[in-house]
Amino acid sequence: MPGHKNIAALAIYALSMPLAAATTSPQDAQAIARIERSLPSALAIAGQTIATRTLAAEMQRLHVPGVSVAVIKDGKIAWAKGYGVTQAGGAPVTPQTLFQAASISKPVTALAVLRMAEAGQLALDADINTILTGWKLPTGAATRPVSLRQLLSHTAGTTVSGFRGYAAGAQVPTLLQLLEGQAPANSGPVRIEAAPGEAWNYSGGGYSVVQQAMIDRAGQPFDTLMHATVFKPLGMTDSSFAQPLSSASLARAALPHDASGALIAGGPHTHPELAAAGMWTTPSDLARFALALQRGMADAGADGALSPAMTRTMLRPVMNNYALGLEIDGKASQQAFGHGGRNVGYHNSLYAYVQRGDGVVVMTNGDGARELVQGLIRAIAAEYRWPSYQTVQRKAIALPGATRARLAGRYGINGATAFEIADRSGKLMIALRENQWEPLYAESARRLFVLTRELDLHMADKGGRLESGSFKTDFQRMP
Repeated sequence: MPGHKNIAALAIYALSMPLAAATTSPQDAQAIARIERSLPSALAIAGQTIATRTLAAEMQRLHVPGVSVAVIKDGKIAWAKGYGVTQAGGAPVTPQTLFQAASISKPVTALAVLRMAEAGQLALDADINTILTGWKLPTGAATRPVSLRQLLSHTAGTTVSGFRGYAAGAQVPTLLQLLEGQAPANSGPVRIEAAPGEAWNYSGGGYSVVQQAMIDRAGQPFDTLMHATVFKPLGMTDSSFAQPLSSASLARAALPHDASGALIAGGPHTHPELAAAGMWTTPSDLARFALALQRGMADAGADGALSPAMTRTMLRPVMNNYALGLEIDGKASQQAFGHGGRNVGYHNSLYAYVQRGDGVVVMTNGDGARELVQGLIRAIAAEYRWPSYQTVQRKAIALPGATRARLAGRYGINGATAFEIADRSGKLMIALRENQWEPLYAESARRLFVLTRELDLHMADKGGRLESGSFKTDFQRMP
């Protein structure tokens, strides 16, 4: 494919580049080298050696032009480093290269809401329509009002799970047009479709309601408000909610690429859904955000973020292990918070411990980067002996040929092909993406799994159920 050789060559070159940041200690440099050459699989077969790949090989295999990472250790940013390029033939990625944060915009927005609540500007449990002025959230059949706490925790029962953004040259809607689903918006109207407070349903649309409420109460543009409320106090000097970016900022941004490594036509999509998906930032700035929450929980001074009591409020799960803007993982001393983010051409993850003072942020400019991001976090977790994000070992059995033949076929979700299973030379294989095959293992004839991610297939006669963490969905055999 055109440009892939350039991407691979520059990625390998960038791996040998010195850090474009503070001087790295010899100890950190040795740790970085081990991490770069040892990205482990999500799962391994019990009794077998855990398979690893190098970061350079994963970037080439998954067609990811650029990667940027910041690691938190002992309550500070230990190191930050960029790999690869902003685009084929473009500048090397450095720790100062900008990326779209996508849904990691949500926890940063939540922090701003809680800061406004501490200042007496917002009430977390008030009827959202008492805060909104220029637009009201239609109540429909709902008998209870919606609150900011519910909107931030995805328990408000609101519609619109996510946003595609707007390609270069496309007309961009206003926030009010987005909320109403009016042209040129490419998403539906934000409405209440389930009883507020009764179920968890991921809703980027709910965060657009939050965005409007913050603007109405503060009387300021959202980007200005976020700069004053979060970015300036936390020293996040490379962050903004400018959409689209200025020419000067775009010149230092990683440009988006699809899963085959091709540049997205026209460059980054514009996201007027700022609170849900519109932040531009760096891993180091997101690490500063995570550090502020860690310090708030430790009552060690939040550096302008939140009081210990409000930090605990932010990190307290409401439903489905989701707190106010953040996913919560683990318990007690092993508890961690985090969030993923994916816009067209970008794939990112933030993960940090509540008490340990450790964490990581990985940002990429490739649609196919999911495995790479998770593998890099596992490599960092293994290096620093974190209590989570370690490779899970599972037992596997051999299936008879008749069983393998019965399982082979195409499977769909909501009528569209989602994956394909094949029996190839006596081995089960699965393509979770078109023509990208990998081994499929069996814990039993009814429970199958892969090694590249935490994903189980619970097979039934005419389909089954796919489970990946808290995500669960039914699939059906296709004709």
